[in-house]
Amino acid sequence: QVQLVESGGGSVQAGGSLRLSCAASGYISGRKYIGWFRQAPGKEREGVAALVTGGASTYYAGSVKGRFTISQDNAKNTVTLQMNSLKHEDTAIYYCAATPDARWYLLEERTYVYWGQGTQVTVSS
Repeated sequence: QVQLVESGGGSVQAGGSLRLSCAASGYISGRKYIGWFRQAPGKEREGVAALVTGGASTYYAGSVKGRFTISQDNAKNTVTLQMNSLKHEDTAIYYCAATPDARWYLLEERTYVYWGQGTQVTVSS
């Protein structure tokens, strides 16, 4: 059974930075697709960033492109989301997700099988 645990959330002022980590335990053979999603109060969960392990391709929502960076650390079996120039509208619970098989676009919620419990990010204006 694959388990995902997010860490690194917290509170920061607008313009600041946070670094989220997603630690995976369990085993998915071969290529894996990892995504970061977020859900703000009263809104639907949205895809923020995604990558394919072992590859160079990354994917970003337009609202975070140029500010957020997704990367992987194979040795630690973690995927991180570096968030810079944070805005109040980035406030949300952030989730990481994983799947061994990407049938749909990597920023779509339905693509993913495994989900973490989420970590709160609060950006004060």
